[in-house]
Amino acid sequence: MIEIKNISKSFNDKQVLFDISGKFTKGRTNLIIGASGTGKSILLKCMVGLLNPDTGKVLFDGRNFTSGNKQLLTEIRRDIGMLFQASALFDSKNIEENIKFPLDILSNLTENDKIEKVNHCLKLVGLENINKKMPSEISGGMKKRVGIARAIVNDSKYLFCDEPNSGLDPVTAIKIDDLILELTKKLNTTTIVVTHDMNSVVEIGEYIMFIHNGKKLWEGDNKNILKSEIEELNKFVFSNKLMKKIK
Repeated sequence: MIEIKNISKSFNDKQVLFDISGKFTKGRTNLIIGASGTGKSILLKCMVGLLNPDTGKVLFDGRNFTSGNKQLLTEIRRDIGMLFQASALFDSKNIEENIKFPLDILSNLTENDKIEKVNHCLKLVGLENINKKMPSEISGGMKKRVGIARAIVNDSKYLFCDEPNSGLDPVTAIKIDDLILELTKKLNTTTIVVTHDMNSVVEIGEYIMFIHNGKKLWEGDNKNILKSEIEELNKFVFSNKLMKKIK
């Protein structure tokens, strides 16, 4: 489980996060949603240590990631897998080398063991036998799957996905959602997805935190989000054409 307590963050004189708290449990897909510029990506960066919050703390299974010693921070970072918005694959490395990269810098495995883990993760994401292809030779959806494989190759306990459906067509986006949900259950990870895609919210939102202007205005799940009486949330939800039809 990941717990955030009273997270606030400012840049110069502008406050962008206001006293946000919440719990993200293991084995389910936890979503942080909101319109662009509302602070959800800043919150994600505070959670993974790319930014330091001004106040509050982030706990990984009770371990304080915000003020822990160097050894503790290293231990937690080893347990974090990250799928970046643009996949962030190395163009000069083939697929096998891209996925193996975290093992090269974080593990003491033999080369054969590393390749075995790479192949296992490729199988998990449905991309067997593309080891020697270059990123330029595969589709956007396949790049996302490779990014997921790289995020889990180090037996990550915590999986963070930043706008995983960005740039994908609707059919491919649904497949990526399904894959994230499937791997969350199979690997029993604490999975956090930052998104503004309402289709993802409806399909895999087992826990949802809604951020608006840097504040948490609502939390719940995909069964209750359509019943909300919060005006800002309803505007966000039903701005999507598909959701307007459902309404």
